[in-house]
Amino acid sequence: MTSSEITPEEQTELDKSLYDALHPLASALRSRASGLPAERMWEADPVEVALSVLAAWKAVDAEVKRLTAVAAGTAGAYGASYEQLGAVWGITRQGARKKWPDAVSRPAARAAQPSAALELCGGVAELRQDPASGGWTWTGRGADGTHGPADDDTRYATKEEAAAHAGAFLKEHALGRP
Repeated sequence: MTSSEITPEEQTELDKSLYDALHPLASALRSRASGLPAERMWEADPVEVALSVLAAWKAVDAEVKRLTAVAAGTAGAYGASYEQLGAVWGITRQGARKKWPDAVSRPAARAAQPSAALELCGGVAELRQDPASGGWTWTGRGADGTHGPADDDTRYATKEEAAAHAGAFLKEHALGRP
């Protein structure tokens, strides 16, 4: 038996606790559905009683799923990986990521850099991210000495887009350009 498996005694106690917790919820659901007082729930049609119990289990199931996601998120916040979460749940790392997509914060591939340099065709351009808008701009000096930002008011959505425009400028202002 692994440490996460429960003993037969623990299973019996868990079943009893769950049934004890379920009874008031099933009674309340049945009472609302039938108009009968909760204490008379068991006097109703057996099919209706069984359906009330099933409805109560559905509510418990939804709450268990919510609490499970909270526990997975807490474990992830403390540094657990999707591989560890999956191992505890008896599923793969990918299964854990699918089940709890926000449980583990993924480190950025690389830290966001508010600026970067681009050297191309003998010129240089500096890419900058505007902290207020998050947009990217560039300024550059071509190999022929020409200075030029794309436009002081122009912002690009990504660093790569700004780099493409800066690269085009540097290519246009290369020495010995055909």
